[in-house]
Amino acid sequence: MALGANDSRVLANEPAGGAEPAKEGHPAGTKLPLLMLGAIGVVYGDIGTSPIYTIRESLRAATGADVAQPEQVFGVLSLVFWALTVIVTVKYVVFVLRADNRGEGGILSLMALARSSYGTSPAWILLIGIAGSALFFGDAIITPAISVLSAVEGLGVVTPTFDAYVVPLTLLILAALFSVQRLGTGKVSVVFGPVTLAWFIAIAATGISHILDNPAVLAAINPLYIFAFLAHSPGTSFVTIGAVFLAVTGTEALYADLGHFGRKPIAYAWLWVAFPCLLLSYFGQGAFVLTRGGHIGHPFFEMNEGWALLPIVGLASAATIIASQAVISGAFSLTRQAVQLSILPRFEIQHTSERQAGQIYLPRVNVLLALAVMCLVVGFRESGALASAYGISVTGNMLVTTFLLAIVMYRVWKWELRSVLAVSAIFAFIDFGFFSANVIKVREGGWASILVAAVLFVIMATWVRGTRYLFDKTRRSEIPFEFLAEQMAKKPPKLVPGTAVFLTSDPQSAPTALMHSLKHYKVLHEQNVLLSVVTAQQPRVLDSERVSMEKLNELFMRVTLRFGYMEQPNIPKALAVCRKQGWKFDIMSTSFFLSRRSLKLSATSGMPIWQDRLFIQLARTAADATEYFQIPTGRVVEIGTQVTV
Repeated sequence: MALGANDSRVLANEPAGGAEPAKEGHPAGTKLPLLMLGAIGVVYGDIGTSPIYTIRESLRAATGADVAQPEQVFGVLSLVFWALTVIVTVKYVVFVLRADNRGEGGILSLMALARSSYGTSPAWILLIGIAGSALFFGDAIITPAISVLSAVEGLGVVTPTFDAYVVPLTLLILAALFSVQRLGTGKVSVVFGPVTLAWFIAIAATGISHILDNPAVLAAINPLYIFAFLAHSPGTSFVTIGAVFLAVTGTEALYADLGHFGRKPIAYAWLWVAFPCLLLSYFGQGAFVLTRGGHIGHPFFEMNEGWALLPIVGLASAATIIASQAVISGAFSLTRQAVQLSILPRFEIQHTSERQAGQIYLPRVNVLLALAVMCLVVGFRESGALASAYGISVTGNMLVTTFLLAIVMYRVWKWELRSVLAVSAIFAFIDFGFFSANVIKVREGGWASILVAAVLFVIMATWVRGTRYLFDKTRRSEIPFEFLAEQMAKKPPKLVPGTAVFLTSDPQSAPTALMHSLKHYKVLHEQNVLLSVVTAQQPRVLDSERVSMEKLNELFMRVTLRFGYMEQPNIPKALAVCRKQGWKFDIMSTSFFLSRRSLKLSATSGMPIWQDRLFIQLARTAADATEYFQIPTGRVVEIGTQVTV
């Protein structure tokens, strides 16, 4: 990560290694059932609410009307069953969950793991990771909108009088959800697991009651119904496949939350709870439609007749809020990783828990998410319309995961090339099929997903390109640090007591703050430290490997601090490790010097003018380095400079 007020450093080219592997049973002493319960609430909240709208949208896509034929019902159910089996159970549970980066998961963890297998950390893998991250943010915006909106629409099943209040009530719920983010999820997360478990039990029980009315629906497990459906309705089958994909949206949470619960609890929670309950709900809805002569309507809510309808609407609302909360928290976590990996500028990060480092709140990200989600609700107004926008970002993210997984299989796991190609080809064929089926829905709403991902990709790519260009440009104009240290040792200026720590993103060059200090003050501290912070391609770094020190002479020393991309940099705390390595200093007599760069547009640049302007604007919005690195404000001296880009 970059140091300096408005600087940023590109992803450090360091191989992963040295971090303590995650223990399968973490946290220590916690029983597997409790971890499974937590995983049910956090990991499976999104995919667990898919039954609310998946069967309805799939049958509508298959029929183009509100009445489905038996072969269409069986075809859709078979597609849902095999999508859940192959994508979630086989691809993610069996393969992707094994690709942990020191116990952590997620698209950026997978990217870092893939890059670490190359000595040069190729830029094209970074671009793929950026694309996957942009697509994830698109999912994070659409999930709260479609989830809460679909649940509130259940009120319209209770009585049409509520139809006019669906959108306002959805906006009210979303406003409350985003407003409480600053309080942290620690206090409310304890109910996530029990509520989501109650949700799964409820949808399973409802499904069983209707399957008993028409047990023949279970024959849809036979994949031959898929081929019969595709052959019978070739004109609508492609659109139907895109709608069926709604059943597996939220799957990426299995991998993203790997570091929170571990592989075994996530896998067991899927196989023992989420998977069977989802299947019972889907097949129950299919049986319900068949018993009504193929009338589609809103099967999820309509199959809960009488006294059960209002409770299921309330439970659905709670489940969708939990699903949205998990996605929002995931967006916060991914943003922090992106900042640490220098893919995004610094954001203000507030920790909401003294015990759990992963519980964070990013005010700016929260506001942007809230505005985007509410705009989607107002613009689309119905969950059915939003469904068209949902699949593109998720399928694109899955394609990126498949590609990066193939690299990990070959270069990290050392599989034979033919085995990698065989497994990857199967996953890529399925992912690309779903992606193609969703891309054709650009006009119906898919443009929203593409627009969000494109904007975020441009922002992240611009930040990476701009910081590299700025780094190379400033290095050419700076004096080599070792040369300066040698000259100062031979003929030192007037020395003053204390220690001066100069923060810089380039440990090979004399920092601007040091040069300006010598120019204006004509003095030098008795002890001068050139401090750099780099981000390792691993989630966490052990304290024993946190610090590396190099003493150049009696006046100068070079110190490098290493942090994992899941860690919040804390320079004072990290410097305390230096005491164990022999560097004696008093924090109260130490001054930290930072360069605050003011970027100006130049006549000639290595980037297009629009990208220059965007990069300058991003740099201006970067969070203050003093707060980000948790340096005592009373010990900081900032020196401003102007740099043209």
